[in-house]
Amino acid sequence: MEHLIEGYRIYREKRWPELRSLHRELAERGQSPKTLVIACADSRVDPATIFNAGPGELFVVRNVANLAPPFENAPGSYHGVSAAIEFAVLALKVETILVLGHAQCGGVLAALDKRPRNPQSFLDAWISLLDTAKARVEEAHHEHPPTALEYESIRVTLENLATFPFVADAIRERGLKLAGARYGVADGGLEVLDPATGAFNPVV
Repeated sequence: MEHLIEGYRIYREKRWPELRSLHRELAERGQSPKTLVIACADSRVDPATIFNAGPGELFVVRNVANLAPPFENAPGSYHGVSAAIEFAVLALKVETILVLGHAQCGGVLAALDKRPRNPQSFLDAWISLLDTAKARVEEAHHEHPPTALEYESIRVTLENLATFPFVADAIRERGLKLAGARYGVADGGLEVLDPATGAFNPVV
């Protein structure tokens, strides 16, 4: 906490004066971000930093391996990611949902681990969302499975998003767009999924 508080003091002294008027406006009119970013909880992959976004520009959901589950009719269960997607689409009416994967993803490595899964593990249950993507990678016999799974996990998450009725309705009725991208932790490169070809193309 001491490190965090010291960081806050620096923020308050150096950045807050520049952001004061923006925050006052955001407090008065509320948030209206155009983009929902589903990103990894990895500390090296901060969407606001990568996209040079200021306060109020992005609605961000972060979890292990930047995943979204398929739609489920289970109102009695807790679905944090699904709830955030619902809020972004129905309340905020975002225009784009971006699934942002990244290189050297620990969640992807966990999914490739051959050890038996622990039925009591929250992490193992969550990582099972990558089973479809992992099966595709194994079937294709990729030379570097972790990298291939990083890409494929983005595609599968986009497929899962399309199973939400309110997402499908928003795509049809108001042009909501689904997008995918992968960030290179070491080189800072960004690759964006081409929906026509299915390939990830570098941003230049």
